[in-house]
Amino acid sequence: MAFDTGSTGFMLIATSLVMLMTPGLAFFYGGLVGRKNVLAIMTQSFVSLGWTTVIWFACGYSLCFSGDGPIIGNLDMAFLRGADLNTPYGDGQIPLFLFVSYQMMFAIITPALITGAFANRVRFTAYMAFLTAWLFCVYFPLVHMVWGGGLLSDWGCLDFAGGIVVHASAGMAALASVFFVGKRQSADRGPHSIPLVALGTGLLWFGWYGFNAGSELRVDTVTVTAFLNTDIAASFAAVAWLVIAWAQSKRPSFVGLLTGAVAGLATITPAAGFVTPASAALIGTVAGCMCYLAVVVKNKLKWDDALDVWGVHGVGGVIGVIMLGVLGSKAVNPAGADGLIHGGTGFFVKQVVAVLAVSAYCFLFTYAMLATINIFTRVRITKEEQESGLDLTLHGETAYESLEVV
Repeated sequence: MAFDTGSTGFMLIATSLVMLMTPGLAFFYGGLVGRKNVLAIMTQSFVSLGWTTVIWFACGYSLCFSGDGPIIGNLDMAFLRGADLNTPYGDGQIPLFLFVSYQMMFAIITPALITGAFANRVRFTAYMAFLTAWLFCVYFPLVHMVWGGGLLSDWGCLDFAGGIVVHASAGMAALASVFFVGKRQSADRGPHSIPLVALGTGLLWFGWYGFNAGSELRVDTVTVTAFLNTDIAASFAAVAWLVIAWAQSKRPSFVGLLTGAVAGLATITPAAGFVTPASAALIGTVAGCMCYLAVVVKNKLKWDDALDVWGVHGVGGVIGVIMLGVLGSKAVNPAGADGLIHGGTGFFVKQVVAVLAVSAYCFLFTYAMLATINIFTRVRITKEEQESGLDLTLHGETAYESLEVV
């Protein structure tokens, strides 16, 4: 079968960009923790590249995109049964294998996002159990319900590239993880390498063009709009966060600028292909302000969300989904919906109900899942292990020759 070479080539690049986001996340998180915990948190991202791929090939793709069940798919396409090199996806512009690969990269990074919340506190065995159970019981059902023709899709809920499926779900799971594992017992002095954080942010920002623009699954005007909206939202959020933090601390924070950019990227994700560039600027500005406020509230409540996963991804994802319900426009994308300002009251209500329901489920299930895992293998690291550092304690390796500065 003759596929569209332009769309196929673009989607190969987009898939590669989304893959690059997971190493980018590892650098971003690795720079934010102390020197003696760098490898432990980076390993949690990189192991997802391998283990999630195995699960995705074996049954993950099939559970997400085969069958017509309202909550989860079936195993008809386990191990990609029934597909070959010439099997088309959708309208036939790209091969099915390419769509499988693209969606696999989303599955890889989503649970890795959660790890920033429980940095320095979780045993590797427990994390592997968590990664596996969370994919099967949270991520796969959400993908099917939103993108695989399931319940939320049939209801009319929209999520262009993962506000519900990726960011709200990961952020709320992160918050549940924080409550379960508790506070760190060994103080971490904060970012040990801001240049690593900057490198990670750059890779995430670069990869996010594939994350958002690639979600159109072809090359057209919506693809271009999503690409532009991604950069606009990230930039406006970065500047908003920088200005607010500068006003509060009297100093312009580089880490604040970088964190704001990630907040903007997370928030525009569900709306990237459904709103105008002007709306993207508004979404980015709101993201920078509200995500900053969420982090302030988190600090006042003394929740030990080590790397602000809830404040950036959870709050950002929820805001993005709701703002899509306000600002969505069929003039941008006929496959979308008109938001509240265009008379789409019903669509707005659906977006709000969907994201709040999903957030509640992700929080409650994650907490219960961690409690169950803890029965079979201890989840929390001991105080002595925290003081020694997870790199040596869990992996027998160190990122640096000297650990005098932690």
